[in-house]
Amino acid sequence: MLDIVVLGAAAGGGFPQWNSNAPACQRARAGDPAAPARTQASIAVSGDGVSWYVLNASPDLRAQINATPDMHPKEGLRSTPIRGVFLTSGEIDAIIGLLTLRERQPFGLYATEQVLGQLTANPIFSALDSSIVPRNTLVLGQPVPLEPAGLSITPFAVPGKVPLYAEQGENPAEVLTNGENIGLEITDGRARALFIPGCALMTDALRARIRGADAVFFDGTLWTDDEMIRAGLGSKTGRRMGHMSIADTPDGTIESFRSLDVRRKILIHINNSNPVLLAETPERAAAEQAGWDVAFDGMKITL
Repeated sequence: MLDIVVLGAAAGGGFPQWNSNAPACQRARAGDPAAPARTQASIAVSGDGVSWYVLNASPDLRAQINATPDMHPKEGLRSTPIRGVFLTSGEIDAIIGLLTLRERQPFGLYATEQVLGQLTANPIFSALDSSIVPRNTLVLGQPVPLEPAGLSITPFAVPGKVPLYAEQGENPAEVLTNGENIGLEITDGRARALFIPGCALMTDALRARIRGADAVFFDGTLWTDDEMIRAGLGSKTGRRMGHMSIADTPDGTIESFRSLDVRRKILIHINNSNPVLLAETPERAAAEQAGWDVAFDGMKITL
């Protein structure tokens, strides 16, 4: 059995974003049932419903834990079912939630050498005492065995870029496959799920990793590459931010997955500008017709 709970489904800033007065955010803020609010992207996985592993520590992690009974303390005065936290990048919306977990509660922290280096370079993360929360270096392609026996998480390279705060040089948006951005493959020995909340482009290696999976949570940041520019909400394209777009174009997510035989396809890390968040839009209908679900906070699947 492999249980997966969506703690948060939105991209950085959440939905509604705190400073956005755009129509979609207005609807979410007003409680429109066709535009439900979403916190920033994270999922939790378990092989027995007892020990849980959080994938990406979003800035909303405290609220997400409180909203998810599986994440609540079950023993003594202080405890947690969270046995570990895995990071797919050093982006702010993937790491800031670590500071929520600073109350001297033991668990394992797992990230690539590059991401652990970014944490080490910022002294605020020393609030997470490494003698209590050991930092474990993920090696691409090497499974990490977890509790219960049979459950494991394997990191793999995903094309992406360095975090915004680490951009420098002549080509700050260079797409890399060196561990700055990774995906995570979760298996209990029978079912296989993938978590890929950020992806700059599809490659043959990534297609091979995804093909035939039972479930894939995939980067749903934008519907079209220039979406934020056209809406007057920003100056960057999706490519500049290191994200593919969903729209059914030759290099879009829908077309890229068409022949990959994935049983369950789920969009996650969805920006507040993306019309797929709204239940009645043509974009939502097109995504669903192509076999995609749109993740929401509290969504749970069992494989």
